Order: sequence, then C-alpha cells, then structure tokens
Amino acid sequence: MLKEIKSQDYSVFIGDDVLQQVQSFLEEHAAQYTKFFILVDENTIEHCLPIVQFHVPFLKDAEIVEIESGEQNKCIEVVTQVWITLSEAEADRQALFVNLGGGVIGDMGGFIASTYKRGIDFINIPTTLLSQVDASVGGKLGIDLNGLKNQIGVFAYPKGVFILPSFLETLPKGQVRSGFAEVLKHALIRDQKHWDLVKKITLKKKIDFEDIIYWSVNIKNNIVLQDPREKGLRKLLNFGHTIGHAVETLSIDNLALSELMHGEAIAVGMIAELYLSQSLAGLSSQQAEEIESILVKLYQPTPLREDFFDAYLHLMMQDKKNDKGAINFTLLKAIGDGEVNYTANKKQIVAALKYYNSVIARA
Repeated sequence: MLKEIKSQDYSVFIGDDVLQQVQSFLEEHAAQYTKFFILVDENTIEHCLPIVQFHVPFLKDAEIVEIESGEQNKCIEVVTQVWITLSEAEADRQALFVNLGGGVIGDMGGFIASTYKRGIDFINIPTTLLSQVDASVGGKLGIDLNGLKNQIGVFAYPKGVFILPSFLETLPKGQVRSGFAEVLKHALIRDQKHWDLVKKITLKKKIDFEDIIYWSVNIKNNIVLQDPREKGLRKLLNFGHTIGHAVETLSIDNLALSELMHGEAIAVGMIAELYLSQSLAGLSSQQAEEIESILVKLYQPTPLREDFFDAYLHLMMQDKKNDKGAINFTLLKAIGDGEVNYTANKKQIVAALKYYNSVIARA
C-alpha cells in the first residue's frame, strides 16, 4: 500500500508502487513540462534507471545527465558542467529535473535545478537509505566548498519525493549501514519507543525497510514543518553532526586517514557527543552506555588520531550552525529527548574526542 506524507508544498510517497505514482504525476503535469532530464551516477544508471524507465514511460526519452558518485564530486566544478549541459540541450524554465540517486545526487541535483535560469522544477527519486530517510526531505540543497560540507546552498522544495524501498536491494551492505545511522539518530532525538525497536536491528539479514523509512521521514518532516529554515527546532537533526561532519570531511581530504561514509562518521560523532550530552545536558551514564554499545556493535569504529584533533577543531569552527564564534551542538537530555543550542569550548570538545577513544578502547 502506497504511503503518503504531506510536507511543505509537496508530498513524499513511499511503497512498492511508487513508480506508478511518478507516472501519474507526470501525466497530470505533462502540459507544463517541455523536456525531462534525469541526473544519475555510474551506479544508478546501471541499477535504477532501467527500472524507472520501464515503469515510467514518460521518462523513456528523457535526457540522461551522468556524474561520478562520491562526496568529492559535490562541488561547483561538477555543477557548472551540468549547467552547461542543460544550456546546450536548450533546457528552458519549463524543464523538469529528476534526481535519481543518493544524497549527493539529491543535494547537488536540487541545487542545480533551483539555480538554473533562477529555478526549474525537480523531483527526487532517492535510491539509498541515507537519501530516503534524510537527504531527500526538507528542502536543504547545496554543495561543498574547499572540503567544507554544504557551505553553498539554498532552501527549495521538490515537486515530489518518490521512495521505492526495493532500491535498497541494489546497495552494498556498507551503504545501508551508513544510512541506518540517520534512522538511529531520528529515534534518539525524538522517539524512545522507536529507539527500543530499531536498536534491535543488526542489519545482518534482509529487512523490510518500508515502515522504518516511513517512520523516519515522518519524524524529520514533522520537525521541518515547524522550523523550515533551521532557526531553532530543526537543529535537532544535527545530533552527531558537529563532530561527525569534521571527522567525515578530514577522512575524505587526508590520505593518511581511511575514508568514512557519512553514516559511519555520524556514528563517531554521536558517540563523542554523548560525552557532552552527559556533562552539559544531563544524559544519564546508563543511557549513554546503552547507545554506545549499539553504535559500536553496528559500526565497529576505530580510534581517532590525537594528532588530528586540532584539524577537527578547525573544521568545527567553520560549521555553519555556529553562532558568534561558539561551536554549536545538539545534545541528548535522554533517549528520545534532544535539545538544541548547546555550546562547548575547545577543552570540552577535546575531552569528547578522548572520551570517544576510551569507548572504542573498552569495546
């Protein structure tokens, strides 16, 4: 059964029949679109595009725009090449841009569409767990700048988001595990009852993700509807991300470190920020230990090198959530009860990084 979640000026559809919903959407709006473009990478062009074009006849003759996958390609140089491609294909303001892929495709594709000729319509067909539960919903679009995540961007909404859970079957297990970190985060900041459910999932066997995706999107959507521009409540979604983004960025840019997927880095960030949650927000040590045990078991993270602590701090100082030079955190008062706008100084953050290492050493 197709599930629908109503967001700002669009709906998120989830279910096995979702591609029929894409076809219905295009049939309904056919008169207003002159051309269709589909943004893909080397993975989705092979595994997902044929399925979409089979079930959505309107997109059989769409022009395919292919980019390389990976966070390192979420940059202005690639955006410029796609803008040039659209211009050379004579895309006008009545073109429709279809983002078929994971978080990079969704973030960057939405940014491309929202800025080309001051904005053309776009829809998202997310294909990874990360993009299905998080990146495709909420209207935050952007690209990285000099290794800093999402430094350039806009707020703009798709005309629809269409989530086919079976696309997850095409993914390596590591990709699913990465996206699952955002599922855990949503539970930790907002819903203890759901945490009690998802903490039991080991990802070692096949899982029916439809209800999990629906729940996770619903949590994020409810937050975004109350605070679309991230002035307050929406910062809840940043738990684990202040430290996690720094760890992720440095892992991509530094050859001395192993590159981490987004969810792997956020798991690191969540564990480290549990220290701050205990010292600043009143999280109990018992609940912190429960969360740590789940994250360590799922992600098997490795220690952070202390000679990179200053580099992590430098990256955190560039975080766009900061206010008046203070590094901003979302922390947990309890499982299911996150709170925004805590600040921590350098000494406290270093202590959090060392706390993370001590947790890993005990595991």
